[in-house]
Amino acid sequence: MNKTILFSVFSLLLVFSTLTFAGKKRCQPLLEKLQNIQAQQRQGYSVKKGISLQARADKAREKWWQCENRINKPSKKRKGQKKRVKAQYSDQYDDNSIVTEKAVKPFATSKPIVVKGRFSGKKQQAWLDYYQRPEKCKRPKTTQVFAFCMEHKAKQQAIFEKNYQPDHKLIN
Repeated sequence: MNKTILFSVFSLLLVFSTLTFAGKKRCQPLLEKLQNIQAQQRQGYSVKKGISLQARADKAREKWWQCENRINKPSKKRKGQKKRVKAQYSDQYDDNSIVTEKAVKPFATSKPIVVKGRFSGKKQQAWLDYYQRPEKCKRPKTTQVFAFCMEHKAKQQAIFEKNYQPDHKLIN
């Protein structure tokens, strides 16, 4: 009699352990998907991509957890209805709330950035009236074109400096 009780207890343990292992095996793809998303989160990304990854990770984590704990959500979708996707984070993330508590400083200094032209005052206005940027320099497509544009502007500035008279007359 002891052997039969021991055998039945052992067989019950074996059945439950295989069911648990089968459940873990069944949920493995969901866990791998979650781990893949988490690996992407450890890489650099933009704010928009971060919000998207977080939403995907939350959804994948929930599906994996439901699978592990055998929780089945009843589907409220009726026949013929299309599934509506609700923006989960639209109310949490607006343009003003993206600012973090600890501001990231992209520059080594906290001093204000001052942008100055090469000239100032009336001479700057005369330069702006004088210089005509070539058409291909408005939106350079290659570094060679960009280099050409920089050299062109430098040459034109040298010519302007040489010919500029304080009474606003240029000698051609």
